[in-house]
Amino acid sequence: MANAPERSSAFILDDDEEKIEYQADTKVSNAGTFTFNKEDHTVANLLRMQLLRDPAVQTSTSQVAPAETLSAAIEDLSNETDHLITQVTDAIEKWKRENDTMGMLGE
Repeated sequence: MANAPERSSAFILDDDEEKIEYQADTKVSNAGTFTFNKEDHTVANLLRMQLLRDPAVQTSTSQVAPAETLSAAIEDLSNETDHLITQVTDAIEKWKRENDTMGMLGE
């Protein structure tokens, strides 16, 4: 389509755009909105599920999270993905060792 926007505009930030923006709430103290630009619901759902693991969090939507809790959830997700990468890498290396009987599976 000639009038369709470039696909990259859905995930590449514009020059004046930040990845994460914060807007303080004018009605509630210590509250505000974090906006994750050029992200889809996948990131929001990951953060929402991580927030719900915190016993101090009673409810979570993809629109509500205290800054400290959001930061902790992001850190937890980072640790979990690092752990997952390590497990996958170890499993692949183990498979290679067990199945490379003739030295055919090089690096």
